[in-house]
Amino acid sequence: MKLRRIAADLPIVSRQFTRNPIGLFFSLVFPIILIGLFGLIFQNTGNNSVNLPVLLLDHSNESSSFLDALNATGLVNVQIWNNVSASEFSSKLYAAEAPVGLVIPPGFGAGVAAHTSINVTLYTDPGNPAASGTVYAAVNSAVTQLNFRAAGAHPVIGVHALTVGSKSFAYIDYLIPGLIGFAILTSPMFSMVELVSTYRKDGFFRQLSLTPLTRAEWLSSRILWYIGLTLVSAALMLLVGIEGFGAKVNIPLAMLPFLFVGPFLFVSLGMLAGSVAKSPETAAVIGNVVTFPMMFLSGTFFPTSTFSPPLLAIAKVLPLYYVIDGLNSVMLFGNSTRALTDFGIVLVISVVIFLAAIVTFKWREE
Repeated sequence: MKLRRIAADLPIVSRQFTRNPIGLFFSLVFPIILIGLFGLIFQNTGNNSVNLPVLLLDHSNESSSFLDALNATGLVNVQIWNNVSASEFSSKLYAAEAPVGLVIPPGFGAGVAAHTSINVTLYTDPGNPAASGTVYAAVNSAVTQLNFRAAGAHPVIGVHALTVGSKSFAYIDYLIPGLIGFAILTSPMFSMVELVSTYRKDGFFRQLSLTPLTRAEWLSSRILWYIGLTLVSAALMLLVGIEGFGAKVNIPLAMLPFLFVGPFLFVSLGMLAGSVAKSPETAAVIGNVVTFPMMFLSGTFFPTSTFSPPLLAIAKVLPLYYVIDGLNSVMLFGNSTRALTDFGIVLVISVVIFLAAIVTFKWREE
């Protein structure tokens, strides 16, 4: 081993590395992106206080004492919700992206005074175990205090736990729509970015320009292919989730529009990214820069209810957010109004990006 040869080879290695955008991205940029993303997502974990919407249907002294005990734990900030009925409280929590909620029922004070068993209803989100666990601990602490004051060792107040938006959903139920959205994003994006940039570099597009095939036709055929691939992928995930893990999700026809418009959007976006790049390496970097934020900020792996308001505002700029939110709306909650809004947003974005991809993409270089 000669140090002289090692020293002579180091500049060559340096030039090879700096000329490779993919290497630069994953070595320098991608770690910074991850640190930034996780730092923003978990920036509030040092603060244990969780906002707790409360539907107060009893206005007795016992109810006031219970709320005081909740606030005294320092774990929650009680927020009284008015003009909401008990039947719509769960759906309102979901619409407001609140991971927890509490209902104090009518007759709560009378039940405590008469030492009659009565339950408060606690809604939690399986996708947000941190907030759910914190609030559950606070509620149980307040329940224990009030039970001790009211009846000593005899328990009077109990906690009836339900899931936000549903009485029976588990974490796997929330995970399936997110993973379907993840598949809709990644396969078309990564494939199209690489395909377009490689075809252009190798001159395949120049050869295609000599055929009657138009650019829109070439892109449309790939959109159809990825729609079919998405349908198969979604079917497999549903099969495994339902049969393997007992997932309780609906499979309505209303989910099909998202399985069609999602590939339409991301095939077009992948083609656009590949078209504006000057080399396959640069195209890969652009594809990663576009794709990775959507992976982490659209509700695929992390519930958006844990995000701070500025981070949630960023998430709502990303098109995948509306694909996953729409799938959640139709597969879990039957919220057709919200799903229709999500679909409209995704469709408009898809058409704009499709037209931009057609205009930008050329068979031949100028």
